[in-house]
Amino acid sequence: MRIPALLRGLAALAMLSGSLVVAQGATAVAAHPAVAPAVAPLALAGAKAKDLTAGEFHNCAVTTKGKVRCWGLNSAGQLGNNTLTDSNVPVEVVGLSKVKSVSGGYAHTCALTTSGKVYCWGGNNMGQLGNNTTVSSKVPVQVLGIAKVKTISAGWYHTCAVTTKGAAKCWGYNASGQLGNGTNTDTHLPVQVSGLTKKVKSINAGVSHTCALSTAGKVKCWGDNFYGQLGTNNNTSVNTPAAAYNLAKSKSMKVGALTTCAITTKGAAKCWGYNANGQLGNNTLTHAKAPTGVTGMSKKVKLIAPGYLHTCALTTSGKTKCWGDNSYGALGNNTLTNSKVPVTVSGLAKSKDLGTGLYSSCALTTSSKVKCWGYNGVGELGNGTNTNAKMPVSVVSLP
Repeated sequence: MRIPALLRGLAALAMLSGSLVVAQGATAVAAHPAVAPAVAPLALAGAKAKDLTAGEFHNCAVTTKGKVRCWGLNSAGQLGNNTLTDSNVPVEVVGLSKVKSVSGGYAHTCALTTSGKVYCWGGNNMGQLGNNTTVSSKVPVQVLGIAKVKTISAGWYHTCAVTTKGAAKCWGYNASGQLGNGTNTDTHLPVQVSGLTKKVKSINAGVSHTCALSTAGKVKCWGDNFYGQLGTNNNTSVNTPAAAYNLAKSKSMKVGALTTCAITTKGAAKCWGYNANGQLGNNTLTHAKAPTGVTGMSKKVKLIAPGYLHTCALTTSGKTKCWGDNSYGALGNNTLTNSKVPVTVSGLAKSKDLGTGLYSSCALTTSSKVKCWGYNGVGELGNGTNTNAKMPVSVVSLP
């Protein structure tokens, strides 16, 4: 398989902020061309999804029966099916049931069960699986030393969770202070984020920064801030939480690779951080150190999902809009033209959840179907091919 030149350039992106980031990306893709899956698509047919996530080059969904299925790159076992074989159709994660939600990182994935337990699988070189080792795993292993959990987020080399008591915990790589515990020391077990011991609603992990949303609607971020991704109106990195500057009360928040976005209680989309590809959606290519409004999205925004080079959002009417890099069709508007402002995804039914990877995007429709579009070199579109798509295509075993 011929790897696009831009993928080979991921090593440059790896060191953008002075942190260990994407260096393995191009190598992993080159070394693991997609092959026919071990499990035939028909064996998985008929499943419907209730939750969706996007990693760098892999995607996962939770079925309505509580099982997890993943597809795409499997270089570190991030598909969780006890192999290192890539798959262009969903394969079932081994040994998991009664799963509530799933979160995909760079080369690892984590799932939250209905009983509040967290299981992770895939790459573990920085302890991101949270099982007190640095040994990667092709099957789920339980995160140790954490109480019942209500939300999870897998970053690139770190993972975070919010307990049912509202405390924020993180583990894994910490060179930029992304664990938020006042140190820059890696940890293989969950540690308490400084000052966030209660009333945390959600948490999101990026490449080398993390943000949390409180039940009061306040956003705080920590870690690397080279591009202003902490939203503190400066470029100072911190290893404890700092409040986003001049941001209205928010109802949701999501972290991308080097960007962060929030939706205010009035339904306005705000983004900040890295913007070389127009992923902030404010009709510029200028990085932003403080929250800025997304063009044309000042109200009625339900959900936002910043990825690596592009961002997508869902309106209250169920329409999906994307902006930023479109080299492989990740904006889904049947073109390969980048856009600094939101464009509507073509031919997509009303949706209720979104996931954005490096060069691809996925949506979970209101009828529980999963559709994906963009780059498909390692099968991350899940449609049984390795052909890129400029418009949404159906994930074959999640019809």
